[in-house]
Amino acid sequence: MRTTAALIALGACLFVVVTAETLVIGLLPALSADLRVPVPSAGLLVAGYALTVTIGGPLVTAATLRVPRKAALLGLVALFAAGNALAASATGFGVLLAARVVTAPTHSTFFAIALVLAASMVHPSKRG
Repeated sequence: MRTTAALIALGACLFVVVTAETLVIGLLPALSADLRVPVPSAGLLVAGYALTVTIGGPLVTAATLRVPRKAALLGLVALFAAGNALAASATGFGVLLAARVVTAPTHSTFFAIALVLAASMVHPSKRG
């Protein structure tokens, strides 16, 4: 039962991380209007996130290699939550972009650790 709960929690966290990454794409026209920036400029919210994942993700992964998995996941979730709280309270484009850049490096590292952890929690015959 404990393994099932942990797997559900990891799956839910992964869902939230991926949703936070992609949700902005569908909101670009509304964000553009609300933040009073052109749609291509609002697109930097997606491009900036992707670029930060690409560059920052491997750096964060390397920095957390010696950190126990559970502690690394908890730290990444805390940074992810803080970045998203900043994004939710952003009153301007610059703050929203900065919040997404703060959040982005957690994405790939959290994803990698969660997948390895989930695989280690199940019988080898059940692994993908």
